[in-house]
Amino acid sequence: MAGPLASLNVVEFTGLGPAPLAAQLLADLGARVVVIDRKSGAADPADINRRGKHSVALNLKTEGGQKAARDIIAASDVLIEGFRPGVMEKLGLGPDDCPESLIYARMTGWGQTGPAALTAGHDLTYLATTGILHMIGPKDGPPMPPLNLVADFGGGTMFLIMGILSALFERGVSGKGQVVDAAMVDGVPALAAMILGWLSKGEWAETRQSNLLDGGAPFYRCYTCADGKHIAFGALEPQFFAEFVDLAGAPQSDKADQYNHSLWPDMHARYEAIFASRNRDDWAALFEKTDACVAPVLTVAEAAARPHNVDRTLYTQVEGTWHAHAAPRFGRSDTSLTHSTHAPGADTDAVLAELGYGPEAVAALRAEGALT
Repeated sequence: MAGPLASLNVVEFTGLGPAPLAAQLLADLGARVVVIDRKSGAADPADINRRGKHSVALNLKTEGGQKAARDIIAASDVLIEGFRPGVMEKLGLGPDDCPESLIYARMTGWGQTGPAALTAGHDLTYLATTGILHMIGPKDGPPMPPLNLVADFGGGTMFLIMGILSALFERGVSGKGQVVDAAMVDGVPALAAMILGWLSKGEWAETRQSNLLDGGAPFYRCYTCADGKHIAFGALEPQFFAEFVDLAGAPQSDKADQYNHSLWPDMHARYEAIFASRNRDDWAALFEKTDACVAPVLTVAEAAARPHNVDRTLYTQVEGTWHAHAAPRFGRSDTSLTHSTHAPGADTDAVLAELGYGPEAVAALRAEGALT
């Protein structure tokens, strides 16, 4: 069986961050993705975002490069680009220059409109200006960057993909494409819906590390073990917390006091001492296959060897690079991966041939400087 998106054709204009990941995840699920690169180059096995994609290197400032790009777009269902607003229009490849049936997916930090639309930013910038970064980090220090997972890939990539698939579904009704304006500043607050609800009801304090899910609760945070490694403790439900109390030898009275905020500082100190009494792997063995929600904080290499992750082939190492399995899994469709990463420009001749360009036409483009 082919992947569930095997009938989908995507063209991606090369970039960084959330847009390439979105195209890669679509390719993981079977979509045919052609990247239009600026110039040819060497393959990089560590550039996982190129996994499963084909690449054409074009000079879009030439007439031949423009025509080739338009032909690739015309053969596609979806176009993905992550430039600042107006860049694609200046190239003559904006939404109005493309077929009406095309899903034109635009990924930016600030969106296509608004006072900040043309300014630069990164994951941390968008988290800061949406109020979400203020909630993350220690009480006695500055907010902590949560890698670039939250805004770039959570608020960006995932909402871009949702927009693309939603627009494709709607096209099945209307027969028309449309622009998908995916902005990280839109996606981040959407991810925080539950926290915003608690904040509105006065159930979430503005002070960091004072709340249920920000490290304030003694039963939802990480602790240092005797060997300097760490354990993650996340027993929110009373029945799971009770199992921890019994296995860890904590006072039985903690069961009734779990959600007594005034006692949390004492419980913090008590659990710090408890976890510091043994090595990480000793705790992991004690809580293995229990519902206490206690887990070792693993490195990627350790995680790849964990039996459950091995069973699901969570990670595969290819040429020294860790690849994650395609997600999600499907009952019928095949999402097994080749893990191949094509070099920029590696598929130029083959893709153009599929579009009807003969050897002479390709040679003429190369002579014009349209193929880079």
